[in-house]
Amino acid sequence: MNCPSCGAPITLRPDTEGYSCPYCHAVFFPGEDDDGIQVLGSPSDPSPDRRSLTCPLCRVPLVQAAFAKIPLLYCTQCHGLLLPMNELIPVLDQMRSEDAKPAVQNPPDRGDLKRVVQCPQCNRRMDTHFYAGPGNVIVDTCDDCSLLWLDRGELTRIAHAPDETAVGDSDW
Repeated sequence: MNCPSCGAPITLRPDTEGYSCPYCHAVFFPGEDDDGIQVLGSPSDPSPDRRSLTCPLCRVPLVQAAFAKIPLLYCTQCHGLLLPMNELIPVLDQMRSEDAKPAVQNPPDRGDLKRVVQCPQCNRRMDTHFYAGPGNVIVDTCDDCSLLWLDRGELTRIAHAPDETAVGDSDW
C-alpha cells in the first residue's frame, strides 16, 4: 500500500490501526466496511510455501484487515473473512459489546452445505457445516490450519443472533 500524500510505501503502525509514511510522516487510517472490519489494504502475508493467500470464492488475493485490533484476512471483492478459529470469540465479544441489538434471522440456504471451499492456506477442502452457536449460519472451517471462513454478513448474524443458545431448527 502506498501513501496517499506522497506515493511512497507505507508501513503498518503496531500501536494503532493505521499506517505511517516514513518519508512524509503522514498517518493514514483506512475506513471500515459494513461489518466494522477495518481494511488495511496490504496483501496477506505469504503462506509457508511463500504464496499470497487468496479468497476461496473469488480467487483474488486476501488483504490484511482488523476488527477491534484483532487481525484477520479479508476479500475486497466478496467481503469474506478468514480468521484463526481462536479469534472468533474475542471478535464476537467485542462486536456484541459495541452493539447488542438482536436481529431477526432467516434460515440459511441448505444448498450452501454442498458447496466446495478450498482452504486458502493448505488448499484442502474446508468442512462446510452449521455454526454450532447462534445465528443460523453455515461456516467453512479447516481444522488442520485452525482457520474459519465467514461469508459477508455472517459475522454480524452470529453476533446479533437473538438467542445465543439456539443452534437452529431442531430438524437440522
